[in-house]
Amino acid sequence: MNYLNEQILDMTEGLFFGEGNAQLPNDLMLMIDEMDVITKEGGNYNKGYIQASLNIKPDHWFFACHFKSDPVMPGCLGLDALWQLLGVYLGFSGLKGRGRALGVGGVKFTGQIYPNAKQIVYQIHIKRVFSKPMSMGIAEGFVLLNDKVIYQANDLKVGLIK
Repeated sequence: MNYLNEQILDMTEGLFFGEGNAQLPNDLMLMIDEMDVITKEGGNYNKGYIQASLNIKPDHWFFACHFKSDPVMPGCLGLDALWQLLGVYLGFSGLKGRGRALGVGGVKFTGQIYPNAKQIVYQIHIKRVFSKPMSMGIAEGFVLLNDKVIYQANDLKVGLIK
């Protein structure tokens, strides 16, 4: 299954997975344009996989403030996008509640995203999903630029609160 930009924008309204359930942030914090793949099978652990993308625009808000005369996308925004996608996966799986980032085991940055980048790709490999006592997902995530991994996040954790 895939979701185009119009459907991604619908996810920011909080009604895509039902009122009070998983949603994407809107406006400036939305770091996803399209979701090419979301499936409950596949990925490195055969528990589910997501691939999504963000088209980079030289006038994205974060380039103007990070850093003066040296614009670069903050790494924390790429990390947040990975959490956003893991939350979407939990909603896609039928679990109820609002998504919250709970942590990450480790993050490694080996590249940067400048205003001349065209597009970045996110990949999420689901490791585990729990439904009790609280719905939670654990995954491994990657941010790719020009088919090269530039961010890697191990043991991303997102929970759903009711």
